[in-house]
Amino acid sequence: MNKYKSIDHQLRATWQAVAKMYNEQALKHDSTMATAFVLLNIDKQKGTPSTALGPLMGMEPTSLSRILKNMEDRGAISREKNPDDGRSVLIKLTEYGKEMRKASKGHVIKFNETVINNITKEDLDGFFKVTSIINKLIADKEIYKETSKKAV
Repeated sequence: MNKYKSIDHQLRATWQAVAKMYNEQALKHDSTMATAFVLLNIDKQKGTPSTALGPLMGMEPTSLSRILKNMEDRGAISREKNPDDGRSVLIKLTEYGKEMRKASKGHVIKFNETVINNITKEDLDGFFKVTSIINKLIADKEIYKETSKKAV
């Protein structure tokens, strides 16, 4: 199979290009794409329980812990006891974190607007339909579904 006609190659190559682009923008703010992703997933008014962040972003707890520690050291977030659940911690944005979040959001909006302005609505609808189907096939474990083998 020609790798350029392989669906997984196109998805991976495109995501790598998007990630590189976002990391280049984040670097201008002395940050990373991963940090920006976390900033965008923290409720800017109420904060977000630390235990909810990982699943919300599909990120492993170890990776997230490292990012949160770095963000706290840089003054972008603070950790506060969760008033609704004394066992958990709320991750809240500081004023600096809110500024960083605003910049991150601006880059995401700019990317989306630029793509939308350069493709047809039908192509965009088709893109979302295809990615939705791929995600459903994976979630339903349809890709590598084992068929029962008959005894000979």
